[in-house]
Amino acid sequence: MCTVFGYNGSALSEEKVRKALETSVSRGPDMSRVVKLGKGHGFLAFQRLAIMGLDENGMQPFFNGLDAVVCNGEIYGFRTIRENLRKKGYTFSSDSDCEVLLPLWREYGERMFSMLDAEYATIIYDSSSGTFIAARDPIGIRPLFYGYDESGGIFFASEAKMLVSLVDRIIPFPPGTYYKDGYFHRYRDIAAHTGEYIRDDLSVITENIRIRLERGVEKRLDSDAPLGFLLSGGLDSSLVCSIARKYMSRPIRTFAIGMKKDAIDLKYARETADYLNADHTEVFMTKDDVINALEEVIYNLATYDITTIRASMGMYLLCKAIHETTDIRVLLTGEVSDELFGYKYTDFAPSPEEFQKECEKRVRELYAYDVLRADRCIADNSIEARVPFGDLDFVSYVMSIDPELKMNRYGKGKYLLRKAFDDGKTLPDAILWREKAAFSDAVGHSMVDDLKDYAHEVYEGKDWKSMCLDYPEEGRPFTEESLLYRTIFEKYYPGQSSMIPGFWMPNRQWEGCDVSDPSARVLSNYGESGI
Repeated sequence: MCTVFGYNGSALSEEKVRKALETSVSRGPDMSRVVKLGKGHGFLAFQRLAIMGLDENGMQPFFNGLDAVVCNGEIYGFRTIRENLRKKGYTFSSDSDCEVLLPLWREYGERMFSMLDAEYATIIYDSSSGTFIAARDPIGIRPLFYGYDESGGIFFASEAKMLVSLVDRIIPFPPGTYYKDGYFHRYRDIAAHTGEYIRDDLSVITENIRIRLERGVEKRLDSDAPLGFLLSGGLDSSLVCSIARKYMSRPIRTFAIGMKKDAIDLKYARETADYLNADHTEVFMTKDDVINALEEVIYNLATYDITTIRASMGMYLLCKAIHETTDIRVLLTGEVSDELFGYKYTDFAPSPEEFQKECEKRVRELYAYDVLRADRCIADNSIEARVPFGDLDFVSYVMSIDPELKMNRYGKGKYLLRKAFDDGKTLPDAILWREKAAFSDAVGHSMVDDLKDYAHEVYEGKDWKSMCLDYPEEGRPFTEESLLYRTIFEKYYPGQSSMIPGFWMPNRQWEGCDVSDPSARVLSNYGESGI
């Protein structure tokens, strides 16, 4: 991961730019650079985690004449793009994938954003107009925030914490959107499907799922820096690992974490790693580890959402251990699958239309929940996250499948995905057909209980319900645990709760989903998921 920062205005000093960069140095620990733009147009700044083109030539901003660009991203297929641009007379000084962006901007303008197969957040300085253009990938895998100062200058930054004290309101930059001339333009709504749904035979659909996911994994193995894999032992991360093994000439390096006393997933992760002959590492955590890291995790996440914080505890501590004990710079993860194929609660969807509507909502909000978690837990430990299930071609295809076929009509959630790899060799049946466990439960049921107990200790003897009423109804805490998280969030991001759409909860309008806790553990169909 890297840090991008931009300011288009005249009321900011370089000292404040550097102070903002200090809050996110872990995203880009290798090099830092601040460029003051001509004629008082502002600043571009970049902090680098070197992944592609490791020498200094790959440091940003990149320039094309007086135009400049910074980008936190991976541009897939960039070598082909670069060769085509060379034929047009462009030259390149590095092996960085992001160096192609300015020539693309010069050739295609804003049309380039819909052309990119990429996960990215970029800021372009157009010297001819003295303005900025900014854009973010259609899912929002790479983070970007913006806000305005009192003089009307606009800021862009990789993380919300960079903008605290610089703007009154910190706003997530909408995915699939570019900013130009003061306006935001949606260039792609990847969750939306128009026209007829795909209603091919299941064999055709599952084959297309398999092909697209394999392509999504393969392209994300391209790295000049060492890479590894987060392996929970669940379906999604196990599939990513198994596919990657096919394309790599050496054993893959996998990592799993769990509570010392009741980790559910460690045994399944170990079984998968053994099956794949992986170089596997287990990390154990304790109640004290979780409680001691809680405030740091919330600060880095910039959220008060219960589900996101719970699921981040193990992931953050695992990535911290990887950063401290290995040379890994890139981690592949299994996020985004649930939003496409369904959660435990979508078994309760009353109709295919409602199932699809829910999937669209979740995909559009990924930037605030699961991919936010993956980015912060990994990037704030100086590692880059890559998300194969977020491959644009894969997401677009799955979202176009008839939702009637994606619903759980088969007695097993994510049936299409499982069936796509039911070849007797990708994964053992015990992993491929294993019931899903919530990630925050899978590291150990005791972890969530420990967090709840700690919140109870904090508010014991206090009227915590009245304290919850101090917050607006939208996003109002409703348990001791959620109040604790919100209190910590407000300590670092006062008045910025609108950054989060609200609490991630099952669709409470559906029968069977009107629950008071976001964990799938409370649903009637959880069954053996947590075993």
